[in-house]
Amino acid sequence: MAEVAMSRKMRINHSHRVRGALQTPGDKSISHRALIFTSIARGTSRIEGLATSNDCRATLECIRRLGIEVEERDSSLIVHGKGLRGYRQPSTSLDAGNSGSTIRMLSGLVAAQPFTTVIDGDESLRRRPMARIIEPLEMMGARVEARDGRFAPIKIGGAQLKAINYTSRVPSAQIKSCVLLAALCAEGRTTFREPAPSRNHTELMLAEFGARFSETNGEMTVEGGTELKAINYRVPGDPSSAAFFVAAATLLKDSEIVIRGVALNPSRTAFLDVMTNLGAKIERENLSVRHGEAVGDLRVTTAELRSERQATVIAGSMIPNLIDEIPILAVIGSQMEGRLEIRDAAELRVKESDRIRTICDGIRAMGGEIEEFEDGFAINGSQPLTGGTITTAGDHRIAMAFSVAGLVAAGATEIEDADCAAVSFPDFYRVLGDAAGEGAIDEIA
Repeated sequence: MAEVAMSRKMRINHSHRVRGALQTPGDKSISHRALIFTSIARGTSRIEGLATSNDCRATLECIRRLGIEVEERDSSLIVHGKGLRGYRQPSTSLDAGNSGSTIRMLSGLVAAQPFTTVIDGDESLRRRPMARIIEPLEMMGARVEARDGRFAPIKIGGAQLKAINYTSRVPSAQIKSCVLLAALCAEGRTTFREPAPSRNHTELMLAEFGARFSETNGEMTVEGGTELKAINYRVPGDPSSAAFFVAAATLLKDSEIVIRGVALNPSRTAFLDVMTNLGAKIERENLSVRHGEAVGDLRVTTAELRSERQATVIAGSMIPNLIDEIPILAVIGSQMEGRLEIRDAAELRVKESDRIRTICDGIRAMGGEIEEFEDGFAINGSQPLTGGTITTAGDHRIAMAFSVAGLVAAGATEIEDADCAAVSFPDFYRVLGDAAGEGAIDEIA
């Protein structure tokens, strides 16, 4: 297939199969952290395989604005870190774009710098809650101002931070990362707990970069004041991006996809576990460990999915580790045999869009039936989807999930604001089109 230019609208046509081998972009969560950690390590680090998404570009531009020199060499970045307190005051506010990871994690570090920083973002980011990080940062001694006390833009007055003992009310890798990064610069030992385990990339990087960090029975501690060491870091492929191809290969008959070099951190494989329990044929190959992160290839072939019980319920502690894959799970739920129910996922209401609402609107736009709850949804399987017009609300995961639905559905599906996929996967439509074959994806002028 010829390369498809990103546009405001894409047409997805029914496809009989997907085939081929591919690589997803560098893992977005790991890429954010690799940029941040190398910027505060003392010395020169190299990052390979960094995600090229808009979100990670926002983090890169923010650390440059904070005085960190970053060279782009072919597919690598050379980051000249200046230590824990090496940032300099930016001349204007930092722009986090659409990235919650950028604003929340950098807030923890700029809170310890000897100057005041303003961090802002786009309209979507300005609707996302920031009180969750403001509370622990103020407990540590930072001076924080926010719009209405809880929204961006946020103004952070740097201070000498003090260690705290903090228990988060919600499981969130972004909140956890904010506090643990701030703890690197705080006096004393900071302890952090959360009600359920969330992604642990920050914890692995703390150890990899030489921080004085420990974890016992879910209780994390960081001893402040230890400078980090510069390293060379290779970012594995993004499993959340891989999920769309896993779904497509499973649902479309006579399909086989190999996805190379995917991050298989146990805190990120809940989606694969759910799919396997439903009957998906997913083989993990060429397994290795890099920087504490499990990495491997995924080989996925067509399978009939069914719930072993009357309904498959995904809830509780499972939710934080597949929160990004819930949109594509809705599409899968419409095609499997049985009922799929998602609960305890109210966090989706404050993502890039109200994802619960946009998921339900998308399924209905394609002729499906879905029951909406405040904290999730329920969908019965074996539903014939038909082409429809999908309003993405600027949400990349909605655009990509319903593009897969378009391959499954009869007729043609139009994805409005399709270019929002670039937030995490700039080449998504080209890669999906190559796998699905000629005529599967068209750009609408």
